[in-house]
Amino acid sequence: MQHRRRFPPLNALRAFEAAARHLSFTRAADELAVTQAAVSHQIKTLEEHLGINLFRRFNRSLALTEAGRAYLPALREAFDLIDQATRDLRERDSSGPLRVSVLPSFAAKWLLPRLSRFRQRHPDIDVLISADHGMVDFARDNADMAIRFGRGSYPGLRMDFIMDDYAVPVCSPRLLEGEEPLREPQDLKHQTLLQDECHGPDDQPDWRYWLTAAGVTDIEADKGPGFSDSAMVLQAAIAGEGVALTRWSLAAEDVAAGRLAQPFQLYQKTNFSYYAISPIPTDEWRKVRLFREWLLEETAPLREENFRPPGTMLT
Repeated sequence: MQHRRRFPPLNALRAFEAAARHLSFTRAADELAVTQAAVSHQIKTLEEHLGINLFRRFNRSLALTEAGRAYLPALREAFDLIDQATRDLRERDSSGPLRVSVLPSFAAKWLLPRLSRFRQRHPDIDVLISADHGMVDFARDNADMAIRFGRGSYPGLRMDFIMDDYAVPVCSPRLLEGEEPLREPQDLKHQTLLQDECHGPDDQPDWRYWLTAAGVTDIEADKGPGFSDSAMVLQAAIAGEGVALTRWSLAAEDVAAGRLAQPFQLYQKTNFSYYAISPIPTDEWRKVRLFREWLLEETAPLREENFRPPGTMLT
């Protein structure tokens, strides 16, 4: 028949071990962040559980009984083993590759061009990027943290705001010239509207929502080729296939490089924002903490007003 373990209360064992090391209830209380009375109570509970006195109490001092001296080494070794096992477990799980789940468009157009800066700062951390549109399930998915575009409602998870974003039409600079150049929103009736199919009904960019805000009512907002990822929509716009309504965070560098143009200086704030999310308590693992700190540092300028597209914000 297997022996059934019958342990004394763990808090009582911790109190005894600390008091025995210090030979002081006061210093044990300081170490454990409890009151002296709590330490005294826990040790009394342990002595009653064992039916043995572990300390000799004097007016101004404390001494171990013979039983206490015999008990301490094995107990100290047990706590040392627990501490080392915990350190080993944390080191195992907090080291190794950092797995980050990211929206494909954000990964391709914003994160990947900057990722070398993180590697230069932390060459010991290998970052594995998983491109995924869906909500990450940390209990099931192999991810340490995620970057998502949403409303900021992630119950039970650590959430760090990264930045807001703005919906803005962009196109190839070639569409600003020719027989029917883009000059004002009404000119979109002569162009192909590229449809970003990866967004939900409450999300933006959304052509119907943008056109209504811009005062354009005679254009079929849903007509045009669709794409399942925002990065593909941008590539189609760069190729001159039509006009894309996209997030400024994804298009800003292509606009600055001249690959895309902003035909109208009109934009909208999106309903959603970017957030870094991670499970608790692994949000303080070194690799997660360092990547989060780097991400917030990189995006700090984007949280400023000057990150907005040029022009006027539609309401």
